[in-house]
Amino acid sequence: MKKLLKNLAAFAIVAAFLVPVFALPALAQTDNDPYGTQLVEDGLGGSLGDVEQDPREVIGRFIKFALGFLGLIAVSIILIGGFKWMTSGGSEEKTGEAKKLLGAGVVGLIIVLASWGLATWLIENISTTVSN
Repeated sequence: MKKLLKNLAAFAIVAAFLVPVFALPALAQTDNDPYGTQLVEDGLGGSLGDVEQDPREVIGRFIKFALGFLGLIAVSIILIGGFKWMTSGGSEEKTGEAKKLLGAGVVGLIIVLASWGLATWLIENISTTVSN
């Protein structure tokens, strides 16, 4: 169990460092920029340096991205628990560990979904209240 948690923690740390690398802006050639020096898009769906970008929208996209990543981790924990249960061979100890993983994964998924719903509701209400 400790080895699994260490591996999961190591994966989360590596993923946390790799996500910004893949979210960096891409340099691409366009008709107006034949040398590919213009920044096209960043990984969160907006243009870098866009002064008319609403900060609430940027924060909202970042929150949704982070919650999606956490949801992916929760689903991975559920899958690991299911795999552990299927390969337990009837061992009570391994089945108990698998049940704990499944329970933790389901609780984590419920928390992520509730957080996503609350964040979406708050961002929409703040955006409509401030813009009116």
